[in-house]
Amino acid sequence: MVTSPLAQSASNRYHEAAGPIHTISVLAVLGGWAFYGKILADRLSAAENPNRVRFYVLTLVFEWVLFFVVVVGVRLRGVPVRIILGGQWRSVRQVLSDIGIAVLFWIGSTGILFFLGWLLRVPALSNLEFIFPQGSTELTLWVGLSVTAGICEETIFRGYLQRQFIALTKNVPTGILLSAAAFGAVHAYQGFQRVVLIGMSGAMFGVLAHWRPSVRPGIIAHAWQDALIGVLAGLTRP
Repeated sequence: MVTSPLAQSASNRYHEAAGPIHTISVLAVLGGWAFYGKILADRLSAAENPNRVRFYVLTLVFEWVLFFVVVVGVRLRGVPVRIILGGQWRSVRQVLSDIGIAVLFWIGSTGILFFLGWLLRVPALSNLEFIFPQGSTELTLWVGLSVTAGICEETIFRGYLQRQFIALTKNVPTGILLSAAAFGAVHAYQGFQRVVLIGMSGAMFGVLAHWRPSVRPGIIAHAWQDALIGVLAGLTRP
């Protein structure tokens, strides 16, 4: 049997960072959170005075707990955590390089997502006003949540799950798409059309992580993107 260069690359470069039971457990927890998050979001949207602080704090705690679970699972397998992160910064030049890549990626992906959103007729962000921050306390928490999302979600979905899916399927595009689908599904509280758009965004982040190869630029772009959206929505709210 002749193996394609892409499949060989995936097989040689990507090895499982944790056992299958651990991965299934992570996916099960994500599924449970997607379901519970939808319930919380529905309650927020229906409430006259929504308790956004509670939603932010619960989300923040959940993401760090799952991040810890992923790290523990990887370390128990004997795999260095830096493997799922794509190494660590060793010079100022590397930091600036990742920042530059993150900025270019954010500009390009924002343009693509704007076009795809228009094409798919995705509802405007005004439909999510109930979740956006209002006041200094909520704005501060939102920024903290955005940084958390950048670190935890990129590590969980691109650093860990994407690697696991590629190692399992021996195929890079399939691994990226599976991870992107899981990423979109976790945001079910935003509605089906936006889930599709978020899944496409996840695929672009996945391509970036594979190309780099590191989640560092994705962390920067993800955190900046989430923070900017929330801050702008909070400051422009009447």
